[in-house]
Amino acid sequence: MSDKKNFEKLEKIARLIRYFILTSTTNAGSGHPTSSLSAADLLTGLLFGGVFRFDINQPGHPNNDRLIFSKGHASPLFYALWAAAGKLSEEDLMTYRNFGSPLEGHPTVVFPYVEAATGSLGQGLSIGLGMALNAKYLDNLPYRTYVLLGDSEMSEGSQWEAIQIAAHYKLNNLIGILDVNRLGQRGETMYGHDLVAYKKRFSSFGWKTILIDGHSFPEILAAYKKSLRTADRPVIIIAKTLKGKGVSFLEDKNGWHGKALKKEELSVALKDLGGVDTSIHGKIRKPKNLRTEKPSFKNAGEINYPSDKPVATRKAYGNALVRIFPQFPNMAVLDAEVSNSTFAEIFQQTYPERFFEMYIDEQNMVGTALGLCRRGKIPFVSTFAAFFTRAFDQIRMSQYSDANIKFAGSHAGVSIGEDGPSQMGLEDIAMFRTILNSVVLYPSDAISTEKLVEESAKHHGIFYIRTTRKDTPVIYDKDEDFAIGGSKVLRKSNSDIITVIAAGVTLHEALDAYEELKKEGIFIRVIDLYSIKPIDKTAIQEAMGISRAIITVEDHFAEGGLGEAVRSALDNISVPLYSLAVRKIPGSGKPEELLDYEGISKNAIIKKIKEIL
Repeated sequence: MSDKKNFEKLEKIARLIRYFILTSTTNAGSGHPTSSLSAADLLTGLLFGGVFRFDINQPGHPNNDRLIFSKGHASPLFYALWAAAGKLSEEDLMTYRNFGSPLEGHPTVVFPYVEAATGSLGQGLSIGLGMALNAKYLDNLPYRTYVLLGDSEMSEGSQWEAIQIAAHYKLNNLIGILDVNRLGQRGETMYGHDLVAYKKRFSSFGWKTILIDGHSFPEILAAYKKSLRTADRPVIIIAKTLKGKGVSFLEDKNGWHGKALKKEELSVALKDLGGVDTSIHGKIRKPKNLRTEKPSFKNAGEINYPSDKPVATRKAYGNALVRIFPQFPNMAVLDAEVSNSTFAEIFQQTYPERFFEMYIDEQNMVGTALGLCRRGKIPFVSTFAAFFTRAFDQIRMSQYSDANIKFAGSHAGVSIGEDGPSQMGLEDIAMFRTILNSVVLYPSDAISTEKLVEESAKHHGIFYIRTTRKDTPVIYDKDEDFAIGGSKVLRKSNSDIITVIAAGVTLHEALDAYEELKKEGIFIRVIDLYSIKPIDKTAIQEAMGISRAIITVEDHFAEGGLGEAVRSALDNISVPLYSLAVRKIPGSGKPEELLDYEGISKNAIIKKIKEIL
């Protein structure tokens, strides 16, 4: 086909796509048609211009190029593209935004052609980065990842985290498409149509920049072909577009963001489009059928911790990663420049090709992990527990992408000591408990940590493993089993009058309190609630049945922590339930001083029990 005929066909497909965008949003009575119209030519050229490789009958094919809409509000365009490719009917499009339809207001993985859920702006590029890392460094596959970006979302810091890391890893298989349509939700964007401003910024980070007219198919196709020839860096195609392109009363007009046309307005708009051929379909070229060989690795040994030598659970986390990797060769480990504290460095030293240093870019690190897991990897992501709060939006969004990510937060609680409150994770349990179907684990010793890291790798989903800075005694035997949703009753007798439920650091405080109280003839039951979510409801109910009271003890703020998890597990509370938790602003000090200050130490437990009695 000659270039002229090819451009003419692309014009017809783009017109059809604009028709689908307008009719589906008007029928829904909501959506973002103008944001979709601006990028219609860019994406028509990508999918149907001979550059994009994708088997439309196998959306999960490992060699398919990947397409991510970081500007997820342009979902009408995304669905229209797949309708033009023949995978959705016009009737399907009329279900857009209806309850039960896979064509949701912002893309989610319910629709099989969506790579990851987007819509919270500033996240798509990080997800694409993870997929590009996977192709280049893990699977050694030739697929490329394309990310459609909006100019408004370029104000997000997470974008620039992704931009610098992509350049650092020389991801020439990552292509950004920046739709510079000038208008945001409430008016002009920061740089309007100043394409050079974007060029300077991307260039300074080491990206190849290509500036084009986003409504010229010759320029669009030339840009894509040029991106394929870039050997050592990621590419950004910076396209000047008009919001509402194709409809005269919408083009470059403020005040139309997120507004569907009324039926009478739609009639006028369709006349502007001209004749639409609804029988035409675009063809996407298929990828090569390549496969990556699964590597095999030697077993790294068994769990071995002498019972007389305390070990920090964060170190056991690093040891566990090395030990279990041969069993789970799809693992990848990411860390935010604290691997010598989280002990992810133990894995890095053993399997450097499976470790990615993400530097202090927590938001991008989580987005990258999502991209990796969407390509079949099991990412373990570590940093200080406190710093996951920065990335909570990325963590929150990952639950809508059926994520399989294992988070490890070290330096949790006031027990970290002298570093002070800025480094203390005191909100992390609450944060991860709010994620739908998440698992929250808080091991107390090296053996339980190793076993729970292994369990997390076995199970699909979002896991959070809380580790601590200080060395803690090894209290379990290496043959002990730790089930998700379980607990361990470590001290019990027929004379127990109060049950103390704890995890992590405070479990050891509870065990010390037990020994002191036993000398006075006071017996308590001590439960290690290592699985905070899901929780061992049966063990808690049994403890309530034999106790005058239950005391929970945690190195975490009271709100959303272990105590509230226990309370929510009880159908009815027949005995008093007391919560010892961090309730004062902590400062610097020795761990023992801070545990005492917050009322979560051995002494505080003993005092509370005697008050009750």
